[in-house]
Amino acid sequence: MAASENHSSTGVAEFGRIDSGTANRSELTPLRFLERSADVFPERTAVIYGRRSATYAELADEVQRLARVLESRIAPGERIAYLAPNIPEMLIAHYAVPLAGGVLVALNSRLAGPELVYILNHAGVTTLFFDAEFRHTVSLIVDEIADLTTAVEITDPEFGPTPGELDASGIPGLYAYDGFLSLANNSGSGSKPLPWTVDDEDAVITINYTSGTTGKPKGVMYTHRGAYLNSFGETFHQQFTGQSRYLWTLPMFHCNGWCTPWAVTQASATHVCLRAVRADAVWDAIDDLGITHLDGAPTVCTTIAGSPRAHRLDRPLRITTAGAPPSPTVIGRLEALGIGVVHVYGLTEVYGPYTICEFQDAWADLPPGERAAKLSRQGVGMVQADAARVVERDVLPLADVPADGETMGEIVLRGNNVMAGYFRDPDATRKAFAGGWFHTGDLGVMHPDGYLQLRDRAKDIIISGGENISTIEVEQALVSHDAVLDVAVIGVPDEKWGERPRAYVLREPGAELRADDLIAHAKTLLAGYKVPRDIIFADELPRTSTGKVLKFELRRKADGD
Repeated sequence: MAASENHSSTGVAEFGRIDSGTANRSELTPLRFLERSADVFPERTAVIYGRRSATYAELADEVQRLARVLESRIAPGERIAYLAPNIPEMLIAHYAVPLAGGVLVALNSRLAGPELVYILNHAGVTTLFFDAEFRHTVSLIVDEIADLTTAVEITDPEFGPTPGELDASGIPGLYAYDGFLSLANNSGSGSKPLPWTVDDEDAVITINYTSGTTGKPKGVMYTHRGAYLNSFGETFHQQFTGQSRYLWTLPMFHCNGWCTPWAVTQASATHVCLRAVRADAVWDAIDDLGITHLDGAPTVCTTIAGSPRAHRLDRPLRITTAGAPPSPTVIGRLEALGIGVVHVYGLTEVYGPYTICEFQDAWADLPPGERAAKLSRQGVGMVQADAARVVERDVLPLADVPADGETMGEIVLRGNNVMAGYFRDPDATRKAFAGGWFHTGDLGVMHPDGYLQLRDRAKDIIISGGENISTIEVEQALVSHDAVLDVAVIGVPDEKWGERPRAYVLREPGAELRADDLIAHAKTLLAGYKVPRDIIFADELPRTSTGKVLKFELRRKADGD
C-alpha cells in the first residue's frame, strides 16, 4: 500500500526534468480540427446550404483566404464581430478570425440597435461583418460605434435579392464580402497559408455576450484551450462520426453554437446550415438530407414534435437540448417518433453544455413516463468538466446541501470549460468565482444517485407562505396535459401568502381547454400550495433568441394588470 501511495504522488520532477523543446507540447486550439479534416478528408462534404456545398479542402481554402486578409489589417487580439444567421460565412468566421489572430464576437441577430451598439462599443469592435438582411439596422448604428473602421456586407443568395445601398457615412472601409475576400491576393502573406497554431492556448478565441436580462450584457471570454477541450466533450457525448450530418438549428451566436462549429469539424462530419428554424425546413432536412444530429432549446423540440409533418423515423436522429428543462411530455412525444433526446445543462459562462443526463441501462425497462422524467434531469458532469455541486446559498466556504433530491441550493461549476472571465469587468469576475467555483445563479437539487436537477433561477423562485415553489416543477406538471403546448409560470403578489403562482399557457392547435380543467389536472400532480390560482391563455410567450421565456417581461405585464 505504501508503495502505491508513493507512486501516486510522484511527478516529473522526481525523475529529473529533460529539456525536450516542443517535442511533448503543442498549444491546444480548435483550429487544428479544420487543418486535420482538410488534410485527411479533403473531398468529404464539409458544408451544405441550399444549393451551395463545399468540401473540407474548399472550406479550409476559403478560411485561409479570409484569414490572410484579416491578418494583414488587424492587430493580434482585435475584436471582429459578425451579425449573421446560421449561414456558411458564420461557420467560416469561427476559423478565419482566430486564424488571423483576432477574437470573434458573434452577435445575437435578434438584438435591437441600441443593444448592438452597447456590445460593439464595450468589445471595442473594429471590423463588422453583417448579413444583408440587417443592412438597415447597421445603417442606423454605424455612426455610434466608436472603434469601427471596416464593415463587410454578406449577400446570401438563399435569402434573396437585397436592393439598395448601405449608408456608409463615417465608415472608412465598406466592402462586399466577395470583394473583401479578393484582397487576399494583395495581403502581405500572399497565398502562403497561415499556420493553424497559436502561441498561447490561454489566449482568448471568442467573446460571447450574455442576454443581459438582469442588467447590461457581460462579455464572456472563451480561450483556445477551453474551446478545444469543450469540443471534445461535444464530439464524444453527441456521438459525432465522419458520417454524421448536423443540422444547424442552434444559433452559432449562442455560446459559439456550444462549440459545435469546431466539434462537427473535429469529427470530419457535415454541417448543414439553416438560415431560420421553421418546421417545414427542419423536416425537409431530416427527410431529404439524412440529418443525424441537431441541437436546440426545448422550443425546437416542440417545433419538431408538433409539426403536421412529424412522423416516425426509420433511422436514428439524436437531439441534444438545453436552455430550459425539457418537459417529460415533449421527451415522450419525440421518443414516440423514434428520436433520441439527450438533455444537457450549462450557461454562456461555461461554453454551453457542462452536464449531461447520461442514460442508465436500467432506465430502458421503466415505463415511458418514468423514463422521460429521468431524462429531464440535468445529470452529471461531461467528460471535459468537473462534477457539479449544489451548495448552500451565500455561504463561504462553500458547503454542499444534502444529496436528497429535495434540498435546494445554488449550482456551482468548475473545470476546463469555465470561462476565463468577463471582458473588462474584473469586479463581476471576482463575484462569479467566489470560493473558487463559478456561481451560476441557478437553484437545483442533488439526487442520491449524483444526478443534478435544476429547480429554478434564483430570481424566478416563488416564495409562498414561506415555502419555495419551483416554477419549473409547476410548468412540467401543467404541460403534461394533452391540450397544453407550452407554459410559463411566474410569481405574482398575494396579500396573504406573499406570492402565488400564475401560469401563462399556450394551447395545442385546435385544442379546447378550460382553466378549471387544467387546475384540476395540476392538483393531481402537485401539492395544493403549488397549484396556480389563475391561468392565462396566451397566443405566444416572450422569448430570447435561444428559446428561453423572458419571465421578467411576464412579471412586468403582471405588475401592470
